[in-house]
Amino acid sequence: MPGAELQTSVRDDYVIVALRGELDVTGAAAAEAAITALMTWGRIVIIDMSVLDFIDCASISALLRVQRLAWSICGNVVLAAPQRTVRRLLALTGKDQAFWVHASVQAAVTASSSLGARGGSGSSVSTPAARWTATPASSPSWPPRTDAAETKIAYWCSE
Repeated sequence: MPGAELQTSVRDDYVIVALRGELDVTGAAAAEAAITALMTWGRIVIIDMSVLDFIDCASISALLRVQRLAWSICGNVVLAAPQRTVRRLLALTGKDQAFWVHASVQAAVTASSSLGARGGSGSSVSTPAARWTATPASSPSWPPRTDAAETKIAYWCSE
């Protein structure tokens, strides 16, 4: 991946993918393929963005495709600790509403451990409007966006 490094830490129910450097159109497909290779049934992928300096729209689109794959196998993709520039691009493109976003990897792990892949109540997952507040908001229902296909996946995974 030109301009970006990817490191993984695999656990039973989740995997942490640390992205470092600059992820742009030249590395988006490679990052998507590498993250997709880590997907298994019900697994949560936590993308650690704490040292990701830059991301472009092609890379965000790649992460959205990985997220849709995760949903199709009862998993999820959450973002952890995105820097200001990354958060800004997510907000400008409207994609900040498409992902669970946590202030740190530990917050993402804690929320993922208590919720499983599909979300639920009593967690530290914050709603899109309250993402960067100090106090956790009540957990929104899974998936964060709603359309017919994603609602069917949520129902199927909860069976």
